[in-house]
Amino acid sequence: MPRGHGTRVLAIANQKGGVGKTTTAINLGTALAAVRQKVLLVDLDPQGNASTGLGIDRNDRAVNAYHVLIGAAGVLDATRETEIPDFDVIPSGVDLYGAEVELVNVGRREYRLRDALAHGLGAYDYVLIDCPPALGLLTINALAAAQAVLVPLQCEFYALEGITQLMSTIESVRNAFNPGLEIQGIVLTMHDKRNNLSEMVANDVREFFGDKVYDTVIPRNVRVSEAPSHGIPVLVYDMNCAGAQAYLTLAGEVIHRERHMGVR
Repeated sequence: MPRGHGTRVLAIANQKGGVGKTTTAINLGTALAAVRQKVLLVDLDPQGNASTGLGIDRNDRAVNAYHVLIGAAGVLDATRETEIPDFDVIPSGVDLYGAEVELVNVGRREYRLRDALAHGLGAYDYVLIDCPPALGLLTINALAAAQAVLVPLQCEFYALEGITQLMSTIESVRNAFNPGLEIQGIVLTMHDKRNNLSEMVANDVREFFGDKVYDTVIPRNVRVSEAPSHGIPVLVYDMNCAGAQAYLTLAGEVIHRERHMGVR
């Protein structure tokens, strides 16, 4: 797939809701931008929380990810600047709720996003795709377009059980549509060091997935929860809080892995 020179496309995916997926997309993107990486976030979740969390008004989403998927608009037509330097977004729109049905009989339906992203990426170092909390056609489009997947995993009892289906879907997409798709990493989110269960889950995940799990752990942090209601990432809302510092560390780890893999 032709891309902008050096552009890396990462899907941020987990079929479960409430695991910190959108929070990770927003704040990882902000942290990458803070270290002078040019970032585009594609909000592929019909709920549009990433767009809201980046301050994109619902009235400024007339052209959005839906129009890109159906071929009615190009990537550059749908892209909006955010208040964060070097961080742009293709917003979500309510139209996306019907996209999966509309695309059922469309040619190359699994490659709609991949084909669209083949144009206009030259300005970006990273494209992050915030997937919906489901393993339908929108997520398959994201996985078919991406070079690697970043999986946020909440430190809760059923964490490992829930990720099995996602890993199966990733393997299916790799076999059918995108043989180069990799797991960039798994990030543990909403970790509470005072809670023995959080520690047990973190240990279990590390034992199961080994070095695929990032060293960085995102703590459960009230400032991270408050930031979206202000339409700004936590790195802008309170850069010194534990959550913001964790996302800065995660960005450094993502970049390090990319370099270690010899792709940057």
